Amino acid sequence: MTNDRLRDVYVVDAVRTPVGKYGGGLATVRPDDLAAHVVRALVDRSPELDPARVDDVVLGNANGAGEENRDVARMAVLLAGLPVTVPGSTVNRLCGSGLEAVVQAARAVATGDASVVIAGGVESMSRAPWVMPKPERAFPAGAPDLHSTTLGWRMVNPRMPAEWTVSLGEGAELVADRHGITREQQDAFALASHEKAARAWKDGAYAAEVVPYGDSELLRDETIREATSLEALAKLRPVFRKDGGTVTAGNSSPLNDGAAALLLTDEAGLRAVGREPLARVRASAVTGIEPQLFGLGPVEAVRRALEKARLRFDDLHTVELNEAFAAQALGCLAEWPELDPAKVNPRGGAIAVGHPLGASGARIAGAVAHQLAQAGSGTGLAALCIGVGQGQALVLER
Repeated sequence: MTNDRLRDVYVVDAVRTPVGKYGGGLATVRPDDLAAHVVRALVDRSPELDPARVDDVVLGNANGAGEENRDVARMAVLLAGLPVTVPGSTVNRLCGSGLEAVVQAARAVATGDASVVIAGGVESMSRAPWVMPKPERAFPAGAPDLHSTTLGWRMVNPRMPAEWTVSLGEGAELVADRHGITREQQDAFALASHEKAARAWKDGAYAAEVVPYGDSELLRDETIREATSLEALAKLRPVFRKDGGTVTAGNSSPLNDGAAALLLTDEAGLRAVGREPLARVRASAVTGIEPQLFGLGPVEAVRRALEKARLRFDDLHTVELNEAFAAQALGCLAEWPELDPAKVNPRGGAIAVGHPLGASGARIAGAVAHQLAQAGSGTGLAALCIGVGQGQALVLER
């Protein structure tokens, strides 16, 4: 996307649902309906756009084992009432799925394969099903093994080295070990996330992007804890490492439900939409790292994306770094000493807002686009760590 022969790619609009907690306000809503809702909202918010001009809908989803299993992007197109001629494709890069969808859509527009694309992601962790493997022989005598698909690996290949397949929380503990990140630092980071998110909602900062679902009573992000404190967080026990652990439910992102989507166009598509864009896509990057150190995945991805964009950390106006765990986010910041932490997640992060896996990448990309539009100019960055050891980053500008 830095090649001069490629087309400019514009983010015209970005929407998301409020993020629901596990078993909470969106738990009764199917993921394909959540996806259809944000797709429809984008179309409705651009009345000059003929829905038949949408060349593709690309959505990220990390699970794919439940009600979203039949290419949720295509199902969203149909459920949203778009013309049946509009195709849909679903992509999976785990926690980076929503951002991967945006990058793939931007690439299609940049190369001329498409002019108008909707990209985003969806996840219902509440409705993620239990699955079971088929028996390897007929008429097994024992009870079948059931695996929850809500989060993490299941049916792990025994050829995988044990150090690669530790839990996500233990991976966060390893990052804390590597950088000497204390429990107190993690709790303070988590508290700041809640405080910033609560303040952003109070100030109306999310009004331009959040579109509540139907007649749901959920009007704002459900996992923000305005009344929490360092004292309350300190009372929580470590979850993943009983002896000497620092990672708790309070300094980790919760389990969530939600959907997000962006409208991307080239110049011709921009004229068809008839709106001023929020931002322009500048560069992206994805990298790999040892699976157990997945939390540090964004470190190199961000460096490569900035290098492609010919930018430095000082050039950034705002940064959305997905907070899978406080330890993970702090570990990344420790490796970016040039980045001013005050620029990171100014409206709160996933510890407070929530982390519906397949939607989070699109949520933070949309957040950056809206922040740049409200600022009037500048450059922004969205980045996520990804389970099984990857990192991804996207640079936007206005």
